[in-house]
Amino acid sequence: MNRTAAEIMTPAPLIAVHPHDRVPAIASTLRDNRISAVPVVDAAGNLLGLVSESDLIHQLGGEQAKRRAWWLEQLAEGEALASDFLDYMQEENRSAAELMKRDVVTVSETTQVGDIVDLFAKHGIKRVPVLRDGKLVGIVARSDIIRALAGGTR
Repeated sequence: MNRTAAEIMTPAPLIAVHPHDRVPAIASTLRDNRISAVPVVDAAGNLLGLVSESDLIHQLGGEQAKRRAWWLEQLAEGEALASDFLDYMQEENRSAAELMKRDVVTVSETTQVGDIVDLFAKHGIKRVPVLRDGKLVGIVARSDIIRALAGGTR
């Protein structure tokens, strides 16, 4: 397939969240738009990171809860902890900036689809943001590649 990211990507404006958005808003964005990950962008549209379903779900696991309880116990040492700190430790109060993956694999609009497929395999990822001068201009997901293989266009 001799096509570029620009030819098959889901173009901007994209669904995105901001660094200060909290877990309930991020989860609602994923659910309402039937997507499994969302870019985190600043006010200027610069890509800061990516939050996926697994980033949200991972925080709820039993091991995480045990580790959090252990740390709280160590910090408290028999003393009451500040309610603001305890509120902060609640998962739903965590922000996109705290949860996002910062080392996101990205491509440019001219990246060939074959190279994107190689990146998916090499990094075990399902999507890549497409950047132009650091700004998010699109996303290429596996479904975009399948659609292109089937001869479809956006």
